This record gives sequence, structure tokens and C-alpha cells, in this order.
Amino acid sequence: MRRGWPIAMQAPGETPLSLLAIETADPAGWQAFTQNEPGKVLISHGRAATLKLTNQLAAADPDSPVVVAAAPWLDFSTALALADPQLDLATPMKGPFRTAPVDATAAGLAAIRLARIAGLLPAFFLDGIGAEVTITPQAIDAHQDARALRLATRARLPVDGAEQAEIVAFRAPDSSDEHVALLIGQPNGAPPLVRLHSECLTGDVLGSLKCDCGPQLHAAITAIAANGWGILLYLRQEGRGIGLVNKLRAYALQDQGFDTVDANTRLGFAVDARDFGVAARMLELLGRTQVRLMTNNPAKVEGLEAAGIDVIERVPHALPPNPHNARYLATKRDRTGHQL
Repeated sequence: MRRGWPIAMQAPGETPLSLLAIETADPAGWQAFTQNEPGKVLISHGRAATLKLTNQLAAADPDSPVVVAAAPWLDFSTALALADPQLDLATPMKGPFRTAPVDATAAGLAAIRLARIAGLLPAFFLDGIGAEVTITPQAIDAHQDARALRLATRARLPVDGAEQAEIVAFRAPDSSDEHVALLIGQPNGAPPLVRLHSECLTGDVLGSLKCDCGPQLHAAITAIAANGWGILLYLRQEGRGIGLVNKLRAYALQDQGFDTVDANTRLGFAVDARDFGVAARMLELLGRTQVRLMTNNPAKVEGLEAAGIDVIERVPHALPPNPHNARYLATKRDRTGHQL
């Protein structure tokens, strides 16, 4: 998909969908895929809502993808504008657009999920030719299955704020993601103080002031060290699971006035696409099934408990805002249920 090659998605009992990711296609590839005929476009329900298409009967089901019917004006540049919300304010929309019934709902949803995993916009040209490979939703499930995660290696790693620390790396055979745990201090018989921290290149490495990720990371290490024993889980789920490039697209939408929730949905993604089952599997491999969880996010508690980890206490983890992230923190509190 990243190379701009067509794929097919085949779900049990459904007709295969032939798909070409709009973001990585070029005009020549699009023409070869569609045979120069007007074609359909597949988008997520969230993106369709932004485009005001969900009042049409064929797009009314929020649990289904949305197909935009073929039209003479649905050319390559128009499809790109449909896919990319950064162009919404700059691109006069052609139209009208009509939606069409979805013949392969499970395959369409799997395609949108695969786009997120690939870090691409969830939008495809539909029903063309030349698919290089056929993928099934079951194959995507296996690729994302947290149970496949294995402990790869471990080593002593003194870090700023916790000199007595050990780093443990985890990976799965079919995934390029490599998650790590930082074990701080020595087990003392009590459940560890645990922090789930999702990767944030801009905050953790570059010191971004748009979020509180970097300060939260360092404060968590200090707090765990002060507790005497605990674990920091560093999850490779950038941008709440949508990837670095899509996170930066969300930042661009925030510059247009949208908050972090609306930016994600305008892109066509869930508000939070992270899989906390990965964290549960890491804890299981470390032999820890009871934890004190340092978080303000109830979804992290629910995610761990759903995966079999007993959260015996939620420990608040809040830092003061700055002028650049005050709205972001308010949005987390008011729209995603974060607590203090």
C-alpha cells in the first residue's frame, strides 16, 4: 500500500474488494487501476461525517465504511481532497457526491484498519484491477495479536531519575513494532507502580509544548523511583495509534482551529486507536498480573482489566499546563474523560 500498489481484501462470505490507497497513488497508477473509467471511493464513516455524507441512506450506519459513488467529476485530484482533511479549507469541493451501498462491509472495515496500521489516510479507490496480493481480516488480526508478543532481550540501563533500572525489549514475529519496559528498583513483594506511556516523538524527544507527554514520561520515571519499585511500559503507538505522519496531520488541523478529538475524526480515525492489550501482554511476560496504575485515563484501566490485569489502584498523574497545551489538556478532560 505504501508503494502505491493495488491490493485486494477478502472477508469470509463477501466479494473481494480491489483497493488502491489514495494517499500513495499517482495519476498513472490511478488510471491503470480504474482503466480510465470513473470509479468509486471508499472512506471511513468518520470522514464521511465530516463531508456531510452520512445523512444519505447508504452512509447512515456508523459501523460501516462509506462508498462514494462514481461520478464524472470524481477525478484523481478530487479524490485526494476527499481523503485529506488538510485540504478541506483550501479545496472548493466538486459535486454533488452520492453514496452507494457497501457490498463488502467487513472487507471495507479491514481496509480502513490496515490503512491506520500502515500510517496512511483511510481512503481508497475502489473496484479497479491489478491487485498485487489478497489480504484477509484474519491476517490483520494475527498481525496485531498482542499474544504473539515475546520477550526479546534485557539489559541494565541507568537513566536520568532512576539509576537502578533495567530495560526489557519485546517484539512479535509479524510486526515491526518493538515495545520496551523499564524496570525501576527491585521487587519488594507489593504490586508494582506502573505507567503506560505511548510513544510521542515530538514530546519525548523534541520537547514539544503542544502536549504533556515529555514531562509525563520523566515525572513517571521519578515517581516510580521514589516509590522504590515499578515499571514504565513504553508502547510504540504514536499518535494514539494512528502513527507519526497522521498525528502531524492532526496537528495541522489543530492549527486550523480543531481540537485533538475533532482532528482525529476528520482524518477518519477513532479518537483513540491504541491497543492496551499490548501492555497487558508485556506485564504478563514480566510475571505481573496486579498493578498500581499511574494514569488519568480510565480507558487504560479498562483496557488492562479487560486483558486480565488486576488494577488495584489508580494513581493520578497530572502536571501543570503551559500556554501551548492548555486546550489539549482541557480536551482530554472534557471530551475523553481524563480524571485527576
